[in-house]
Amino acid sequence: MASQDMKSAEKMYDSFIASLKWTVPLIAVITLVVVVLIAD
Repeated sequence: MASQDMKSAEKMYDSFIASLKWTVPLIAVITLVVVVLIAD
């Protein structure tokens, strides 16, 4: 049972890290655009 839970947790962690690889740069770009627009 514990090994099943560990596999499930690893799959969830991998998907979380994969989504972070896309969302963090996207949020950074959006933030940069907003800052540039406010600075003008």
